[in-house]
Amino acid sequence: MSASSRTQTHPDQADPAPAPPADAGPARLAADLRAALGPLVRRLRQFRPDGELTLSQTSVLVRLDREGPATSSELAAGEGVRPQSMCTIVNVLHERGLVARESDPDDGRRIVVSLSATGLAGLHGARQEKARRLTRAIADELSPEEQVTLAAALPLLERITRRV
Repeated sequence: MSASSRTQTHPDQADPAPAPPADAGPARLAADLRAALGPLVRRLRQFRPDGELTLSQTSVLVRLDREGPATSSELAAGEGVRPQSMCTIVNVLHERGLVARESDPDDGRRIVVSLSATGLAGLHGARQEKARRLTRAIADELSPEEQVTLAAALPLLERITRRV
């Protein structure tokens, strides 16, 4: 695709957003950022192969992958849900073989939840497909110069994300 065709509007797409004014304040930038990233996140979330997990279930798997084993209470606190809701989520994940439950070696009364090999493989497979789709969109829609600009913005987005 040529650089000039990248700027043309496709029939099924909205007109490209104009560049924000140089004097756009933080509130305007925040609104524009939400307007730009919201649809991207929703589109990535919409892609769900048959039998894919809910967002809550996936979030728990991601947390276990990132932070390691945890109790249901710890997961509930981390996800901002009630412990009863987390027990339901963990039960579904356990039934599907995506997590394992074991007694806490330090306190046999507590159950520790960990990501199973099947859960890790499924999580990585879903991530790979979403990454493939995003990679294809970047390659098809952005010129090399635009890709450099996007890459330069990523550290800024990460800093904002840590602060939100």
